[in-house]
Amino acid sequence: MPNWYAHVTVATVVEREGSYLLVEERDKSSGRIVFNQPAGHLERGESLQQAALRETLEETGWSVSLEGVLGLALYTAPGNGVTYYRTTFCARAVGPQAGATLDPDILAVHWLDYEAILANSARMRSPLVLAAIDQHRSGLRYPLDLIAPP
Repeated sequence: MPNWYAHVTVATVVEREGSYLLVEERDKSSGRIVFNQPAGHLERGESLQQAALRETLEETGWSVSLEGVLGLALYTAPGNGVTYYRTTFCARAVGPQAGATLDPDILAVHWLDYEAILANSARMRSPLVLAAIDQHRSGLRYPLDLIAPP
């Protein structure tokens, strides 16, 4: 019997002037084009915070400053049966980084207001995307030191 483990991922909710930073990407398990927060897997040797900053830059070309933790979630993707343990951060946009090269899986980067996100809710990568935005809109925040330093 193979060992079971959850894949550790991070995501970042970045809001600027009423719009949220989202990426458009192809879901590898379904082939659908979906929207997601900048998100990805934790790499060996990095902290959750470092992973969130790295993934946001790699997927959007934007530098951000983490401001808090929105929440933790377990999600089992119906398309592949993989369970993900996701830490979602909220961040402030610092600015686009000149010369940044986007991850090749990213089709487009968007700043969408809440109404546009709701209009595209069927195209969200998972229910966690809209849930995180709703958490952000509610003002929910936990301090960054909720996560112990490595």
